[in-house]
Amino acid sequence: MNKIIFHCQNIIKNYNNEPVVQDINLELPECGFISLVGPSGVGKTTLFNVLSGVEKPDIGRVIFNGEDITGVSGKVSYMLQKDLLLEYRTVLDNVILPLIIRAEKKKSAREYAQTFFPMFGLSGYEKKYPNQLSGGMRQRAALLRTCLATGRKPEQPQNPVILLDEPFSALDAITGNKMQLWYAGIAQQMKISTLFITHDVEEALLLSDTVYIMNGKPGKITRKIDVKPPRPRDGSFPVSLEFTRQKKEILDAIGM
Repeated sequence: MNKIIFHCQNIIKNYNNEPVVQDINLELPECGFISLVGPSGVGKTTLFNVLSGVEKPDIGRVIFNGEDITGVSGKVSYMLQKDLLLEYRTVLDNVILPLIIRAEKKKSAREYAQTFFPMFGLSGYEKKYPNQLSGGMRQRAALLRTCLATGRKPEQPQNPVILLDEPFSALDAITGNKMQLWYAGIAQQMKISTLFITHDVEEALLLSDTVYIMNGKPGKITRKIDVKPPRPRDGSFPVSLEFTRQKKEILDAIGM
């Protein structure tokens, strides 16, 4: 098993003196992929806000590469469910926003970002605007922007961590499935470690090494399921008896 590069310890977050998430412990291995699955309203997005440093927990710590990053934003990349592309900026100028925020010059930022466009299937779309893209293409652009926010180059990986909050849920089933497989390849190529929120149990099984089940109010981790066989998996996995068995195990753990 790869070393654990990102984890949280005993996270508790309250709003208006009411606990939203309680005693959360997660471990993300280097180049690993873990999914967080559970019903709406159990605090998954609240937890991601804490893990990303957008909010500070009332109790607990977030550790990245041995460093306490609790309440510190910008250490890991975070992509919300909506792509949040700015309609008045070109695709290229959308994806360089993290570089501009880091005070890089626009010209060099554009040159650097363009080197990723072939990898992300965006070649030829640099000067297009978001309203000229399909839903899948918009998500590719948003994911490229998120990857650039890690500040890492694919040829010089340094343990980038990305948090994804239901990034494919708005896409149709066929496009969503293609995006799942595409992102899995990108994550492997760029050596990205991924923490993923989804309501789609099949998506969690297809992509993940481990699935954490979150339930209750306040939200707690009620089950941890290591997906078998380990990645990489062949195309027969989604129609295998093992896939069906684990899907039922997750659904039972959620209470569906």
